[in-house]
Amino acid sequence: MPKAFITDIDGTLTDERRRLSTDVVDEMRRVLDDGIPIILASGNTLCFLDAFSHMIGTDGTVIAENGGVYRLGYLGRKQIAGNQEICRAAYEKVVAELQPKGDELRLFSPRYRDSDIAFSRDAPTEIIKNILKDIPVNVIDTGFAIHLQVPGITKGAAFKKLAELMGLNPSDFLVAGDSINDVSMLKLGGISVVPANASPEAKQAAGIVMNKSYGEGTADALREYF
Repeated sequence: MPKAFITDIDGTLTDERRRLSTDVVDEMRRVLDDGIPIILASGNTLCFLDAFSHMIGTDGTVIAENGGVYRLGYLGRKQIAGNQEICRAAYEKVVAELQPKGDELRLFSPRYRDSDIAFSRDAPTEIIKNILKDIPVNVIDTGFAIHLQVPGITKGAAFKKLAELMGLNPSDFLVAGDSINDVSMLKLGGISVVPANASPEAKQAAGIVMNKSYGEGTADALREYF
C-alpha cells in the first residue's frame, strides 16, 4: 500500500464545471483518518489551496502555481521558485499582439500569484507559443487556464522536494492527475492513476486509467489502493 497520496484538484477531484466530488472528499477524509498524508498540487494560488486544505482536512502541505510555490504544512515556510518578471513580460507581449484582435486574455488572481502568470483560454495555445518563441517560458494549457512559467518549474520538481522534506520517496506515493501539467508528477509515483477524462499525455504518463471520470474516478482509486 502507498504511504502517501498526492493529487491535482481541477478535473481530478472536480468535474468539468469545477464542482467538487463529495465521493472523493469522503475517501480523502477516510485516508487522512488512517494516518496517510495528502499533498494537494494545483495550478491555483496558495491562498486557494489554504482554504481548500482546511475544508478537506489536510495538514496544509501543498504545491501551488504548477510547482512555482510549495510549502510543508501550514506553518512551513512558503518556497517560491521561478521568475515571475519573465512571465509577466511574456504575458504583456501576448496582450500586445492579441488584445487588439478582440481576445480578452483575462488575468486570474494576479494579486495572489508569486511565480507564474495565468489567464483565460481566449486564444489557441499554439498561437501563444509562436508569439513567445523567443522568450524562455513554457506555455501550459491545463484545460481551465493558460499558464506561463519559466522552464524547470513543474509540479514534479516541487513534489520531489516535498517528499524529501517528509522523509519519503516519490515512489512511496499514489499520484492522481488529469492534465498535461500533471505529467511530471505522474511519472514519479509508485502508483499513478488518472480519471477517464484525463488528457492523452496524462494517461500515457500514469499507465492506470480509472473507468470513471473526474472525482468519482479518483475516489475509486483511493478505495482500490488504500
